[in-house]
Amino acid sequence: MSIRIFVTGGTFDKEYNELNGQLFFKDTHIQEILKLGRCRVDTSIRTLMLVDSLEMTDTDRNIIIESCKGAVENKIVITHGTDTMTTTAKVLAENINNKTIVITGAMIPYKFGSSDGLFNLGSALAFAQTLPVGVYIAMNGKCFPWDNCRKNRQSGVFEEVN
Repeated sequence: MSIRIFVTGGTFDKEYNELNGQLFFKDTHIQEILKLGRCRVDTSIRTLMLVDSLEMTDTDRNIIIESCKGAVENKIVITHGTDTMTTTAKVLAENINNKTIVITGAMIPYKFGSSDGLFNLGSALAFAQTLPVGVYIAMNGKCFPWDNCRKNRQSGVFEEVN
């Protein structure tokens, strides 16, 4: 069983510019994270885009939808920015009903050294292997159906809506 990983950006892959203090994208860190985590799951990685989720457009989301539809794998993990992760999850659920899709992200960039991204990616890979067909969000060691979670901006964690 192979899992397709689609990279879309978000805090997961941001880097820090020490000169001006801004965060920016250079390249994905997914290969490095999988190696560091000693991942033995068969994965195939494709970078679709590197964007902050607040800047993600309908066109970007259509690219994600079409990429998921076109993937030969029926288990998919998507790295995504946390701010609009639930929006993308909703459009995926409305358009795809024959695959297990788990969306994950990070609150702290991987390059900061104390990122939750490594844990979240590992959890997403495990959830993708065991969950039935559907769209899910995996954050903070928990997995939520796409329509029953939100980002709590005060606590910085994802939680159930109901």
